[in-house]
Amino acid sequence: MATETTVPPPAAMTFRQVLGLTVMRRVWYAQVVSLFGDFLALFAVLSVVTYRMRGTPTQVTGVSIAYMAPIVVLGPLSGVFVDRWPIKPTLVSSDLIRAALVLLLFAAGSLWQIYVILAALSCVSSFFAPAQSVTIRTHVPPQGLISANALMQMAMLIARIIGPAAAGMLVAAFGAAVCYAVDLVSFLASAALIGSVAIQRPPSADASRGAPAGGGPKGTGAKRRIRALIEDMREGGSFIFHHAAVSFVVMAMAAGMFVIGCFGPLIAIWVREALHASAFVFGVVSAMVGVGMMFGMPAVRRISGRVSNATLVLSGLAGIGVGALLLGALPWAVASAFACFTLGFTFAGVIVPAQTLLQRETPHALMGRISSTSMSVIFFGQLAGLILSGVLAQRLGVRAVFFLCAVLAWILTGAGSLLLRTERHAQAL
Repeated sequence: MATETTVPPPAAMTFRQVLGLTVMRRVWYAQVVSLFGDFLALFAVLSVVTYRMRGTPTQVTGVSIAYMAPIVVLGPLSGVFVDRWPIKPTLVSSDLIRAALVLLLFAAGSLWQIYVILAALSCVSSFFAPAQSVTIRTHVPPQGLISANALMQMAMLIARIIGPAAAGMLVAAFGAAVCYAVDLVSFLASAALIGSVAIQRPPSADASRGAPAGGGPKGTGAKRRIRALIEDMREGGSFIFHHAAVSFVVMAMAAGMFVIGCFGPLIAIWVREALHASAFVFGVVSAMVGVGMMFGMPAVRRISGRVSNATLVLSGLAGIGVGALLLGALPWAVASAFACFTLGFTFAGVIVPAQTLLQRETPHALMGRISSTSMSVIFFGQLAGLILSGVLAQRLGVRAVFFLCAVLAWILTGAGSLLLRTERHAQAL
């Protein structure tokens, strides 16, 4: 009697193996270059608004809001077009348009002009990000997605850690215009890198996309085109809503970004009021979130072959709650630094496997819509944390906000555990 042999799943690809893929390597280089330029320009803008324009706290916060809000609003719509447009021209044209918009920063002399330019940059970015996600899904094998997403997040972290210090030195020595120039060059370099490789959708995805929005017989009218766009948006939203695993990971990423958004403006107050420490301690404590994520990304990749993505996300959410609890419960500098490290380390366990799960579970034809809609929800979580943190801290106190964040993370962990036991989706995870 013949015995059936089960073929073990392929081992997870290493960072080196993923970067050995030409498309992934060029896209990653482009990500590193453009993100570094973005952070230089953004912190240069913050410096100009804070010191040269003598902006109020509300006006300074408005810089971040102007940069994030358009992605929240446009996300569900931009993904519809990304699913219909050719990917490579979308990526390259997005870089070139953003390079042209950065030129306007050189002439910006008022606060409202800066807000408008940043909002325009964000609008174009809402098309670039989902197109990039489609590229990774298409050109990286399933066993390499966890490493690919970790590499993309590490690029963001490197830029976030190095960018502020580099921007501060450049602005002090040469002025903000140098940072804008670097951002301009970074977009051109990114366009050149992406333009140097062939990026194609799989044939099955091309066949299932149907006619472009606005296509069809002549004379159908604007109403028909608008209905087609709305129907495509509804299809993406319906997929997220009816897929238990996808719904959960989108909520998990949004919750994680909400917590990070809350901590951003409140850590400075915590260090000053509770720790009675200097600005240097504030810098160290804040940086530990990024350090924790840098250590968390490789750890997630190493254990991803033994633990499911869903388990990693649940564990990461629970860990975020632990980090928030430690931060509020132990008012000492060393404990606060460790708590922030915990937050960053465990957040890596949410963002990387969550993105990987989204890419694996989403059909190619819906990848742009699902990616952009989830991005919209995630940025909404961060924006809500940024806006609500001050209000909640003023009414309840900073420590209470940290405790509330811990409770929120644990509630979502429990709800997610129950949700993932339902339907057939749990069997695939």
